[in-house]
Amino acid sequence: MRYPDLLKAGKIGRLNIKNRIVVTPVGLFYADSTGEAGDHYRAYLEERAKGGAGLIMTGIITIDSRTGRLSPNELVLENRAQAMSYARLAAAIHKYDARLILQLYHPGKCTTRANLNGLEPWSASPTPANDGSMAREMTQEDIQFIIDRYVNAAVLAQNAGVDGIEIHAAHGYLLGQFLTPTINKRTDQYGGSLENRMRIVAEIYQAVRKAVGEHFVVGVRMSADEFVEGGNSLADGVEMAKVYDRLGMDFINVNCGLQESSQFNREPPSFPQGWKKHLAKAVTEAVNCPVIAVNTVKKPDFAQSLLEEGVCDFVGLSRGHLADPYFTKKIMQGREDEIRTCISCLNCMATQLKGVPPTCTVNPMLGREDEFAHLNRNGGGRAVAVIGGGPGGMEAACVLSQRGFDVTLFERSEQLGGQLNYAEKPPKKEKITWAKQGMIRRLQRAGVHIITGQEATAELVGVLRPVGVFLCTGSQPIRPASIPGIFDSHVFTVPEVLTGQALLDGMCVTIIGSGLAGLETAAFLGNRGCRVTVVEMRPEVAAGVFPQVVADECQQLESRGVEILTGHKLEQISPDSVELSRMDGSRVKRTTQAVVLAMGVSPRKDVVEQFERAFDRVVVVGDANREGRIIEAVSDGFTKAWVFDP
Repeated sequence: MRYPDLLKAGKIGRLNIKNRIVVTPVGLFYADSTGEAGDHYRAYLEERAKGGAGLIMTGIITIDSRTGRLSPNELVLENRAQAMSYARLAAAIHKYDARLILQLYHPGKCTTRANLNGLEPWSASPTPANDGSMAREMTQEDIQFIIDRYVNAAVLAQNAGVDGIEIHAAHGYLLGQFLTPTINKRTDQYGGSLENRMRIVAEIYQAVRKAVGEHFVVGVRMSADEFVEGGNSLADGVEMAKVYDRLGMDFINVNCGLQESSQFNREPPSFPQGWKKHLAKAVTEAVNCPVIAVNTVKKPDFAQSLLEEGVCDFVGLSRGHLADPYFTKKIMQGREDEIRTCISCLNCMATQLKGVPPTCTVNPMLGREDEFAHLNRNGGGRAVAVIGGGPGGMEAACVLSQRGFDVTLFERSEQLGGQLNYAEKPPKKEKITWAKQGMIRRLQRAGVHIITGQEATAELVGVLRPVGVFLCTGSQPIRPASIPGIFDSHVFTVPEVLTGQALLDGMCVTIIGSGLAGLETAAFLGNRGCRVTVVEMRPEVAAGVFPQVVADECQQLESRGVEILTGHKLEQISPDSVELSRMDGSRVKRTTQAVVLAMGVSPRKDVVEQFERAFDRVVVVGDANREGRIIEAVSDGFTKAWVFDP
């Protein structure tokens, strides 16, 4: 067995867990508006249980919707009607011999008055809430109310047949607000010393344990290091863990960070696997109870190494299970090279903050598990051609093949991957490579006929007599012809630079455009000794990109000495300079040896028109249809192949 420790059974309290892989909590707003874990949420979690994980943990479930709620579609557990939905959820999870633990929490200040029908948010001490209003300091009566609500939710969970609960005391939610000295300024028995700041968590645990008895699993999630000035350090975290262990917690789930340092608990792309494993190891070495820990795990061999090194007792994957619910089953079946690797792009968080259901760049089924539960296998061996071997084309080809079509994929270059072949080139983008490799392996095993190094023409494709042609031909970089000098020999595109067609090492380079492509190309060139300036016509860089990702990219650029000019528009390119206009109408010249265009892309309409003239059934996918990112290409390829009806 390749991953013996990962697939070995374990124990938490009196629960036998079939392996050491845990679907750790992610706060996804998939609940019904009543707060119930309805069909939609049940389908989401059941897919992860079906995928083989031993322990399934829900995301945040509020214990009191009146004083603590983040979203109309947030999970709630405060009455028997809601508990019935968790009973159905437990029954669904238990079918697969997996265990279910509910994560109970209260947001405290991390909400708005609008979410609470005008009520003031609560906190340990007066502090700004998410909407800028002041959260009020809780009275001792309020504290007792919260303790009672935790007990109520835990008893409801036990009666519903779930296997345990987790007290969420991490990430700066209400209990974390009591724990951190950056917020808790109380002078009563709930403030001051670490023992006092922990008192509310201890009293919740003791009250819950008294109510549910010794056999029901009760654990805690903690931030082992808050990563904020004046906050709890790892040394404090270890002391907290010791207290939790002495109290009798059945497990400790280790993460880190507060809301103010959330980049450490929902890491952007540059963070490597296991960068924080020292936190979990310090806790594991200090306690006797089992430790669950997340560690930006993307690959099963790394997950195995965490157990071998004694970092933790159970390996948690949060976003990794959003990307691939079958992470465990693929390991068990020797198909780990087909895993859909999470690329840490944080699209799941970005979409949620926009008020829409979270989606995943590499997994188009996330949050739509019930919608895509039944694949129509009606291909009947009929021929379908897919033109383009980028992410959209590979996804479409796999789905069409699974449906029983005889699929031939044409890729004009020698290598599959499309835009991924240059998206993987900037520094710290190995996760893109892993995701690409998984896509290619799934395609190869799907039985698709793959033809690379050959331009697909209508005549060549016509020989197949296809019932449909999927055009996934991508796009081409924009070169605005109205700008003087735009076609000069020292002006290049992002793909030309990242694929090595243009070698600019050590040169003075100006990049036009500060989208992710522009910023990542700047980092790529900065690593090659270039003096780089990024020019952006808008007031801010990477408009529309999740702020944590932008901040991460900009931090890398700063370390490489990259200059960023916002509010500057390209007007003209000369052999040794660029002329820029400022927002006030003035102009400035900047010396440069090379110019790289990162001004977006446009569809290859000529290719689309060629095939639409030749075939009756043409499906246009991804960038061939409209400019988009990897997520749009993958989702478009998947959904259009799913509903294809020749």
